[in-house]
Amino acid sequence: MEMQWPRLLTTKRYGHTELADEEIGRSHFHKDQDRIIFSSAFRRLGRKTQVHPMALNDHIHTRLTHSVEVGSLGRSLGIRVGEQIQDQLPEWATAYDIGMIVQSACLAHDIGNPPFGHAGEYAIRDWFKRRGDDRLLADLSPDERLDLMTFEGNAQGFRVVTRIENHLFDGGLRLTYPTLGALLKYPWSAEYAGAKGKFSAYKTELEILNKLGRELGLVPLGQNRWCRHPLTFLMEAADDICYAIVDLEDAIELNILSFDEVKPILLQLCGDSSFDDEIFTSQASSRRKVSALRGKAMEFMVSSAVQAYMANQTAIMRGEYQGELLSDGDPDVRDGLYAAKTLAKERVFPDTRKAELEVGAYTTLGILLEAFCHAVYDNHYLDGEKLSYRSERIISLMGIHAPKPDLPLYNAYMRALDFISGMTDNYATYLARQIGGFS
Repeated sequence: MEMQWPRLLTTKRYGHTELADEEIGRSHFHKDQDRIIFSSAFRRLGRKTQVHPMALNDHIHTRLTHSVEVGSLGRSLGIRVGEQIQDQLPEWATAYDIGMIVQSACLAHDIGNPPFGHAGEYAIRDWFKRRGDDRLLADLSPDERLDLMTFEGNAQGFRVVTRIENHLFDGGLRLTYPTLGALLKYPWSAEYAGAKGKFSAYKTELEILNKLGRELGLVPLGQNRWCRHPLTFLMEAADDICYAIVDLEDAIELNILSFDEVKPILLQLCGDSSFDDEIFTSQASSRRKVSALRGKAMEFMVSSAVQAYMANQTAIMRGEYQGELLSDGDPDVRDGLYAAKTLAKERVFPDTRKAELEVGAYTTLGILLEAFCHAVYDNHYLDGEKLSYRSERIISLMGIHAPKPDLPLYNAYMRALDFISGMTDNYATYLARQIGGFS
C-alpha cells in the first residue's frame, strides 16, 4: 500500500462537517497557522522552559521562540520538498501549501508540553508511577493507568489542538487533517510507547487518531497504530536542527560552554570545516560569532534533510521508512549532530543550576498533582457532596476544566492534567506556593 497525496492533502477540517470556502489570500492551511498562533496555549509557551528552567537571561530560548524557529525551518523544508514532488501533487496544491502544513505542525509540536520542559514530563510520570497501587488509581483500567504513568507532551499536544483550545470538546482548534497528521510524531497509543515512552494519543483521543488515519489514507500498522504522515519527517528534521544548534547557543550565552568548544561542531554542521570568517578573530561577542555560523549550518542541514527525504521517498510513501532524515543524509550532518548531542549531554544537561531547578520542578508539580488529583478523586466518589472546603476550592480553581462528579475517573484526571500541563513555569510555581502554604 502506498499513500496518495490527494488524500494526504485533503482540505477537510476536524470538527467541521462541511468544507469551508476558500478565502482570497488565505488558504485552508494558512488558517491552521493563524489558529495556532492566536491560541492561548501557543502564547503560554513564552513562559515555558525549552532547556533551562526559569532562565533570567532574556536571550535564552523558551518553548515559544523555539517553536517559531522550528516553524521557520519547517516552512523551508516543506517548500523545497514540495518543489521536487510538484508533479505528484493534486492540481490545486503547491509547494507553498506543503510549506504551510509543515510550518503549522512545527508551530504546534510543543503546544502540549507541561511546565519545566522534559523535567515536567518526568515529574508527572513519576508521580503517577509512585501511586500505582494507591487508591487513586485502583479503579482505573491498565490502559488508563498506562496513559497517566507515561504522560507525554506529544499526546497532550494532540489533545490540546483537538479537544481543549477554542472549541472545548468540540473539535478544539478545528485544524485540517493534513496539519494534524503532520503533527503526529508518534501516531499510536501508549501501549506502543516503548522504553522512551513516546506516543501521540491518549485513550481519550484514539477515536480521533483512527479517524485521522483513515481520512488521510495512512498505512495501518496495528490496532490504534499508524505510519507517519510523510510531512512529519520534515517537522521532525526542523525540530532536530533547531535544538541541536540552539542548545549549544544557549549554553554559550549562559557561560556553560565557550565559543571555541562549540566552533568545531558548528563547522562540521556547515559541511565546511575550513570555513573562516574575519569575525572569528575579531572582538565580537560569542553571540555574534555563533550567529555567523548558525545560518550556514542550518542551510546545509536543510539541504541534507531534503536530499535524504527524496532518497527515501518510496519507503516514506509506503509507510516503511523508520529512519531520521538528518541521520540518513550527509555524513557531516550525522556526525556533527552526534557530537552536538554528546556535548550537551556531558556538559549542558548536568549544569548545577539547571539540576537545582529541575529538582524544584519535581516538588512543584508534586504539590499540584497531589492537590488536584485528590480533589478530583473526592469529587468523583462523593458525588460532589460533602467535599472538604479545600477540595471544593481546588476544584473551583480549574474553571472550565473542572470535571463533573459523574465524569469517569480517568477522564476527570485528564481534566486535571489539562489544567496543570497548560500552566506556565511561573504560574505553576506561584500556585504550588499558595497551595503549599509557602506564601
